[in-house]
Amino acid sequence: MEKAIPKTARPDLPQIRTRLPGPRAQEVIERDHRFVSPSYTRPYPFVAARGQGAIIEDVDGNRFLDFNAGIAVVATGHCHPRIVEAIRRQAERLIHMSGTDFYYENLVRLAEKLAAIAPGGGARRVSFGNSGAEAIEAALKLARYHTGRQRFIAFLGCFHGRTLGALSLTASKSVQREGFGPLLAGVHHVPYAYCYRCAYGKQPETCAVECVKFIEDEVLRTAAPPAEVAGIVVEPVQGEGGYVVPPPKFFEELQELARRHGILLVVDEVQSGMGRTGKMWACEHFGLEPDILAVAKGIASGLPLGVTVARAELMRWKPGAHASTFGGNPVAVEAALATIEVLEQELIENAARVGQHLLDRLRDWPQRFRHVGEVRGLGLMIGIEIVRDQQTRERAPELRDRIVQLAFERGLLILGAGPNSIRLCPPLVISRDQADFAVETLEECLRMAAD
Repeated sequence: MEKAIPKTARPDLPQIRTRLPGPRAQEVIERDHRFVSPSYTRPYPFVAARGQGAIIEDVDGNRFLDFNAGIAVVATGHCHPRIVEAIRRQAERLIHMSGTDFYYENLVRLAEKLAAIAPGGGARRVSFGNSGAEAIEAALKLARYHTGRQRFIAFLGCFHGRTLGALSLTASKSVQREGFGPLLAGVHHVPYAYCYRCAYGKQPETCAVECVKFIEDEVLRTAAPPAEVAGIVVEPVQGEGGYVVPPPKFFEELQELARRHGILLVVDEVQSGMGRTGKMWACEHFGLEPDILAVAKGIASGLPLGVTVARAELMRWKPGAHASTFGGNPVAVEAALATIEVLEQELIENAARVGQHLLDRLRDWPQRFRHVGEVRGLGLMIGIEIVRDQQTRERAPELRDRIVQLAFERGLLILGAGPNSIRLCPPLVISRDQADFAVETLEECLRMAAD
């Protein structure tokens, strides 16, 4: 391990006190290797102990700047005082009773709020689960139930979860699907906003149109009769696929195609929603109006909650058709109500402002660094593509992983996304100083990794 550079003692910035991993972290990791499923992916040996805002401390007292937000979950930052108070207050009154069989007043309030702020307008109804995968599972079931159709179209590079139905849509990494077949029948995968002839979308608007034409001319004509397709499942910004931002033309064409054939648009805002892109929903950047919306991750600032929001005329299934024992748990619901309030009052605006500052600082990286192929993003959902050289733009996953490791050693927690991209998805509370620290640290790591 390279020697970590000294860090300032400022409490809002990292400070590394020990070798990494430190002695207590090493002991926890050794126990983890004995008892915890080896299917979990850990890119570096970080053992969390406590967090506040965008700063998180490990078990040895080393302080890190979290540019993961617990995988885009803690939108309001770690342990936001208003969220903590909402959780404490609710836990003292009622922790569980099961909203599938009984009524909670706060669950109704959250459903009313989500129906009011859902993209597209019009009457909405809400179903509650525990995660993004569950929100997608509910969306699949509802689309089939309402349309009487059985097929779905999803996109290469997408991630919709690891439960069996959601996994049938997921096409991010083959390891996620390997060994679990047969999966849900009737799922057809197509390129995401890029035509199948052009791996990098060199002409974004043209490629977006070509992608939708491929669905119309090839998939619907040969393999998936339109009358059998229940839904097109799409991320407005592709997350695990590399933080890919399509041109608006893609969604304009896709929406028109779906409406023409009576196919439902199922929009996965699990990672891109809840203010991350500088708007409450990434849909809003594109004029995209979902028939069914899947929400999770940032909705409850770290508590497990998944939500499926649908046009009211779609969500007309019979009692017992779909439910979840823990979905809409009253403590998680109270955290979600507080989260939405905090986001609307201050943090969505901060995500837009600081996200633009980050993008402005990163914009010229493809010209300054020969290993940066592209910088793309909206708000605080930013991807940096790492390549071997600018001419061929050959993907460089090993170099990307090296940069991620070097950043960890310097107190910055980041993760990869897609085959060769770095994702930046910090809590929406980050300051300009913290954003600047991240940029300067990554610049140093890029130079070191390229040597």
